Amino acid sequence: MNAKSMRHGLRLLAILALLGAAVFPIYWMFVTSLTSSKDLFAARPNLLPSFSELHVYWDVFSIKPVAKWLLNSAIVAVGTTVASIALSVLPAYALSRFRFRGKGAVGFGLFTTQMLPEAMLVVPLYAIFAKLSLLNSLGGLILANTAFTVPVVVWILKGAIDGVPLEIEEAARVDGCSRLGIVMSVVVPLIAPTLAAASVIAFFHGWNEYVFAQTFITEDRLHTASVGLAGFVGELSTPIHSVMAVGFIYTLPAVAFYLMVQKHVVAGMTAGSVKG
Repeated sequence: MNAKSMRHGLRLLAILALLGAAVFPIYWMFVTSLTSSKDLFAARPNLLPSFSELHVYWDVFSIKPVAKWLLNSAIVAVGTTVASIALSVLPAYALSRFRFRGKGAVGFGLFTTQMLPEAMLVVPLYAIFAKLSLLNSLGGLILANTAFTVPVVVWILKGAIDGVPLEIEEAARVDGCSRLGIVMSVVVPLIAPTLAAASVIAFFHGWNEYVFAQTFITEDRLHTASVGLAGFVGELSTPIHSVMAVGFIYTLPAVAFYLMVQKHVVAGMTAGSVKG
């Protein structure tokens, strides 16, 4: 075996090890969900799923409104993603291309929003949402999540727009394209990979968010999956296999979304945006 083949084999082993480390927690949730209560705390853990326990998935859907929780989480996550991208493109372009008084203060203000945890802002936001009738509303939850994701997305998109050559915009302006048209038809397609990465960040924030969902939503029919999953934890006992079953189902849509967007990221990075 030559040195080149050995390096290739070592890289392959490293990739497989990283893949196993990433996938194993999801696999372990699935195995644990299909482990009976008597075998759950056995001396030797069962590394293979017992498919005779598949009824636990039917049980959690029949006992709890898991499907409704997942739908609410999807609405919040998708709404947060769409709103974050829509509200961030133009501010990111302005910070990247324009010079105006207070530009540094605006950028610093966006940065400082990430210094405060959500828990510190729950009380004032609750008071504001109560006056605006946004409590017990998925729209209000989307608005709260978007407020925290927009500053991050703006900075990410600004960095991508900084890398777009000004000559491309000047050529579009010579052809009679308006400023808004340049942003929508020229800049946005060129930063598509960054938009996909920012979408992942916004989606995961909306999908996994718990503090606002727990505080602003009190009606059971509007609970998200993160709140519903926490509701399985009891004071005296917790059905571990049920928690793991819901947790496994809760993880799959997020993983699927990441894999779907990852394809667009890779395609955008390899296709190239400027032809000589």
